[in-house]
Amino acid sequence: MTANAQDVIMLVGDSLTQHGWKQGGFAQLLAERYVRKFDVINRGFSGYQTNWAIPVFEQIFAKQHDQHHVPKVKLLTIWYGANDAAPASSRQHVPRDKYKENLSHLIQMVTSPTSPYYSPETRIILITPPPVNTKQWVRPDNPRVFEAARSYAEAVKEVGEKENIPVADIWTPIFDGAGRSEEGCEKYLSDGLHLNSNGYSVVFQAIIDIVERVYPELNAESSKLQNVFAPWDQVDVENPRQSLVKRNAQL
Repeated sequence: MTANAQDVIMLVGDSLTQHGWKQGGFAQLLAERYVRKFDVINRGFSGYQTNWAIPVFEQIFAKQHDQHHVPKVKLLTIWYGANDAAPASSRQHVPRDKYKENLSHLIQMVTSPTSPYYSPETRIILITPPPVNTKQWVRPDNPRVFEAARSYAEAVKEVGEKENIPVADIWTPIFDGAGRSEEGCEKYLSDGLHLNSNGYSVVFQAIIDIVERVYPELNAESSKLQNVFAPWDQVDVENPRQSLVKRNAQL
């Protein structure tokens, strides 16, 4: 078991998050950007929706009395909706109002002082689901609807406004980049539902834009973050142990 060396960025969501470790994925890009500062923890579960996310989150996010024993979650991304927006006949479907309620619940688990999971140091970003391309998604056993995905993306923005949480709206730049055409979204989608590296690049940039604008203390490129362990040219050759003491990434 590794020691508690670095605080973390935690990514929670469905397959769009799980696949974030693929080449060019947003988890990979974040891990590279924050190397030696924060570790990236991917808690994406393919096929999951927000009804299932809550009991899972209760097990993967530390309660207050445990938080001083584990790495602190400095940034949390919450990215659901691709499955919630499935047709009502699907076991993955979550009605839009319930979806919004669930997102608010997940946020308040972290932000409410009365919650056993309260973590005032954690910054949160909501991410909208992307457009779907039903012409490209050839799964008649698990269909998707373009307008439903759009509606659930709008629901995320409504929750963000209500909870005062920034939203990475990836629907809009992807749809705009596709020439505002469903078929054009193939440029960003690997199969009509999941993102390719072009799509993940949009997600990554949306997250970084929010960090720079709303959470500048977490900007990896600023002077407010440092490597947890000193750069090699700052190590005291005569007395290395003293200069190799773990540091807080945030200055």
